[in-house]
Amino acid sequence: MNVKVNDTVLVITGKYKGKQGKVLAAYPKNNRVIVEGVNLVHKHEKARKANETSRIVTEEAPIDASNVEVVCDKCGKATRVAHSLVDGKKVRTCKKCGATLDKAYVKKSKAKEVEATEAPKKRTRKRTQKTENETPVEETQE
Repeated sequence: MNVKVNDTVLVITGKYKGKQGKVLAAYPKNNRVIVEGVNLVHKHEKARKANETSRIVTEEAPIDASNVEVVCDKCGKATRVAHSLVDGKKVRTCKKCGATLDKAYVKKSKAKEVEATEAPKKRTRKRTQKTENETPVEETQE
C-alpha cells in the first residue's frame, strides 16, 4: 500500500470521485484508508447516562486504498507512486515530476542542502615563516 497517514489524496472512483482529502488513518492489512470528508456515514448513539442525550453522529468510514491516488505537493497532480533509493533509503517519489513524497525525508534533504550551501569556511592555521635571522647558527669553537 503506497498511501500513508497525512498524505493528501484524490478519490478516483465511487460516489466521492474527484474529492481531495487528507488521510486520517491507514489499515495496510485490510488495504483500507480513512480520508477526511469522504465516505461519510451516520451512526446512532444511544444515551448511556442520565445526563446524556441520544444523537446521530456523522463520521468517515474506510474506503479501499486502490480507489485513491496520492497528490504530489510539488506539481499538485494526482500520481502513482514510484520507489527509488536515495542515500540508501527507499523513498516514495512522484512518477510525473520525480519529487519525493515522504515528508520526513524532504525535511532532512532540505536541511542537508542548507548545510552544504552555507557551510562555514575551514579554518586554516597560518604558520609563521621563519626568516634567515631566526635560523640557528652553529657556533665554532676557538
